[in-house]
Amino acid sequence: MNPKEIDWEKIFSIIEAYKDKKWGLIPMLQKIQEDIGYIPPEAIDPVAEALNIPASHVQGVVTFYAGFALEPKGKNVLKVCRGTACHVKGGQSVLRMVEKELDLEEGQTSPDYQFTLETVACLGACFLAPAMMVNRDYYGKLSPTKVSNVLEQYEKDKGDD
Repeated sequence: MNPKEIDWEKIFSIIEAYKDKKWGLIPMLQKIQEDIGYIPPEAIDPVAEALNIPASHVQGVVTFYAGFALEPKGKNVLKVCRGTACHVKGGQSVLRMVEKELDLEEGQTSPDYQFTLETVACLGACFLAPAMMVNRDYYGKLSPTKVSNVLEQYEKDKGDD
């Protein structure tokens, strides 16, 4: 599916499952994010109406929590650590290597929606410095060769959609 095409049927079924449950905002948004890959901005009003809360409240929650995205992300989300331990052990060179290999800058998603590149303040894996994550997998003690090998592994998986 093209990430630009919104699956409204799926979104409305999620909204219906949480309708009129004041506590349901965050779980509803999490489910939409999980199933759709992001929170389409056009879904904010229907979510607010279903929970009988202002759209500005929904927008505030979506923009406050880093786990929510208002734009589609790639199949593989790379998070490069910028924490102190990673910085001292070469995290900047890891970031530069990823940017070069994928032809992406921080915050960008590849045109084919295979990769999104992000940086984070800390991955909590200082003992692995310099480190990065791809989706939910941690990679540490990175060197340029290791970065290339990791990226190659995910580039091979492109055809597995």
